[in-house]
Amino acid sequence: MNGIPLLTLLTVVPLVGAVIALWSGRHARLVAILTTLVALALTLMVWMNLPADGAIGLVERAEWAPSLGIEYHLGVDALGALMLVLSAIVTLMSVDAAHRVHRQPGLYFGLVLMLEAGLFGSFTALNFFHWFLFWELSLIPAFFLIKLWGGEKRGPAATQFFVYTMAGSVALLLSFLAIFLCTGTMDFGVLANKASDGSLEQAVTAHLGPVMMWLAVGVLAGFAVKVPLAPFHTWLPAAYAEAPSPVTMLLTGAMSKMGVYGLLRIAVPLFGHQIAQIRTPLLVLAVLTVVMGAWAAAAQRDLKRVLAYSSVNHLGYCLLGIFALAVPWSGTSAQTSQAFALNGVMLQMFNHGVTAAALFWFIAMLQERSGGERLIDQFGGLRKPAPVFAGLMGIALFSSLGLPGLNGFVGEFLIFRGVFPLSWVAATVSVLGLLVTAAVILTVIQKVFAGPVSEHWATFPDLHGGERLAMAPVIGLMILLGLLPQLVVNSTNPTVMNLLAHWRF
Repeated sequence: MNGIPLLTLLTVVPLVGAVIALWSGRHARLVAILTTLVALALTLMVWMNLPADGAIGLVERAEWAPSLGIEYHLGVDALGALMLVLSAIVTLMSVDAAHRVHRQPGLYFGLVLMLEAGLFGSFTALNFFHWFLFWELSLIPAFFLIKLWGGEKRGPAATQFFVYTMAGSVALLLSFLAIFLCTGTMDFGVLANKASDGSLEQAVTAHLGPVMMWLAVGVLAGFAVKVPLAPFHTWLPAAYAEAPSPVTMLLTGAMSKMGVYGLLRIAVPLFGHQIAQIRTPLLVLAVLTVVMGAWAAAAQRDLKRVLAYSSVNHLGYCLLGIFALAVPWSGTSAQTSQAFALNGVMLQMFNHGVTAAALFWFIAMLQERSGGERLIDQFGGLRKPAPVFAGLMGIALFSSLGLPGLNGFVGEFLIFRGVFPLSWVAATVSVLGLLVTAAVILTVIQKVFAGPVSEHWATFPDLHGGERLAMAPVIGLMILLGLLPQLVVNSTNPTVMNLLAHWRF
């Protein structure tokens, strides 16, 4: 890019936009839209300039505090770039959906843009200290967005979200402080190389004794809360339900991916051997996340809680793929299955982010038209007065269900294609999650859109022109990636092969 610090620019743009939005009053949303459009364009530039061999590219380095192992170190491969594009898309969707924010709009959109900067920083930083700053930066605006603009129970929901996430952050911090004391570095690449040849575990054991497994558990716990992995998921339903729907779009579409990204960028490269040793209990938790999430969604009557637990279920497939590929044996068959699973995880992260954000956007539209109602049993027959609304939301719901031809199918298919040879028991039990999810989604479609329409909803407004125009590219993306997943996989596969070649299980 001719010396342009593209990744630094990408992080700075939302921060500048946040400052401008704070002082823009009623024009804050326009500032946020323009800022997120610029950010999306920059992420697409990053995507188009990735190294062909799947290695880390667009590297930016500068000394910060060398004696403390702190360095300004940025870089991305297809994993990081895909998450940058996802974050930019979801943030733009969230800002577009937040047209009814009239109370302190400058502060609201300033916090949203600060959250976007935190996401971008987390997906580009390659030094733990630098990365941890952005990891925490994303937490602060999310807390205030729930606390100040959420529903009636926003206080407890925001507090629970904050406490859980901070507990995970403390576990992460303590583990990495121990690693730094033993190695003198916080650079992810250096540490990954040390882990691959076994010298990381030797250094830790020499300084602290046999505590490597405990450090691995601490790091896993920090990311497990963020994803979340059962039983660390209990903060999520309340946070998703009480947050304004545009904020929920950010939580499920982008922030939850930070945990999965952390597992792939930090936990597996550094603690792959330890993860392989506790692979069975981790697979049990992943299967529990998949199946429990689906059954919990089936028990809900609040549409936002249905989708909240459905998000737990869908992210459980990512965890299933990650933990299944941690096999302590090698061979062509195992490597092929690992590549399928890891490509599926990356695609699932992106596809779920887009689809889940779109569904919560539809919930926001539904609440606007119904005076805040969102219980499944309060609707019925909306397909008749609002056929376009029903049709577009139906596509998003079928994508979440995993219908072939839509984006939701491809990632799940690749994950199961990779996991079955690696752990057929876990894959077989997890199929129950697919079946229950299908029942849940079809129930929502039946109760909300099918059947006779009551007099109360006979004049339910359909989507107007602006809403149709806003949703068209999102729905188009679901169809495009469902039919042509190679648009993403062709770029992620070199990174997948590069990662697998350096991981030690």
